[in-house]
Amino acid sequence: MTLMPTFSGRGECLYTLEEDVCLTYLADKVGTTRQTPLNRIKRLASLRRFVRESSPDVIVSFLPHVNVATLLATAGLNIPIVVSERTYPPAKSVGKVLEFVRKFAYPHASAVVMQTEQGREWLAHECPSANGKVIANPVVFPLPVSEPFIRPEEVVGRERQVLLGVGRLEEEKGFTKLIEAFAKLADSFPNWDLVILGEGKNRECLETQRSSLGLEHRVHLPGRAGNMADWYQYASLYVMNSRFEGFPNSLAEAMAYGLPVVSSDCDTGPRDIIRQGHDGLLVDPEAGVRGLVEALSSLMLNPDLRDKMANAAVDVRERFAISHITRQWDAILHTKLDKAMKAEPR
Repeated sequence: MTLMPTFSGRGECLYTLEEDVCLTYLADKVGTTRQTPLNRIKRLASLRRFVRESSPDVIVSFLPHVNVATLLATAGLNIPIVVSERTYPPAKSVGKVLEFVRKFAYPHASAVVMQTEQGREWLAHECPSANGKVIANPVVFPLPVSEPFIRPEEVVGRERQVLLGVGRLEEEKGFTKLIEAFAKLADSFPNWDLVILGEGKNRECLETQRSSLGLEHRVHLPGRAGNMADWYQYASLYVMNSRFEGFPNSLAEAMAYGLPVVSSDCDTGPRDIIRQGHDGLLVDPEAGVRGLVEALSSLMLNPDLRDKMANAAVDVRERFAISHITRQWDAILHTKLDKAMKAEPR
């Protein structure tokens, strides 16, 4: 198996790979990380050349711009291409040009994998002839440990109860509203702290907001942690306030570790994971900060209800078990591979 990151800036792999996975960067094949119109053409040519030389049985691609580039670069090569969207496309524009090209490219994919049924409905409307499939993300349990290692007890004291949020410090994750909501709860719940794990371009904005609210010792932004299991086990309640999602891994991970959860009922993902009132609470996005405050306070006030939801939450380990999800992927890949093998040799 070959894993090819296609970032123009190359990037780096933060995960431990199996020995039989060959990591190859497209930027190394292109010979430059500069982003220019000419280099975009070179990237397509390099990708096509690599595919022809390696002659894969099937290609799986993720993210819209990579999906489109893969379909363009492999046109006429008679290789099965399975592309996948990782968010709900209407929630965030990728630009009119890419949206236009995507609409005509996706029908040429062997399959287009969406993470939710709502995503497949979008695909059926936008690309009626595309072969849409729905496969959720798997829940990995137990989680592997990697760097950086941040000990919870070094950030918050053992006597504190932790409201935990996880994600990139970006606008779409809604952390500004989350801090605003916690500010309204802080006086009523003096034993609780808010911890937001992650990194991103909104860090300075969130730190400024925290200071302006006088919450420097109640709201913690320790950065990205590689020992997420420790944090899920340390926390008392998990919260997600995203404006949109695909299928939020951190939400499912928190539940797998027995955390009750509160999440905005955004498009898409949370309502596919949370069973309202059984293992968590969904908040109508139209309710804004007020709705988030009400949902959080109802659980922060009631440890028995938190325990009840926590016991139910761990069902996600079975509902989204990796063995179940991989069988769905295998069914698609084997079908496409079988069809390709019956076709004329390349």
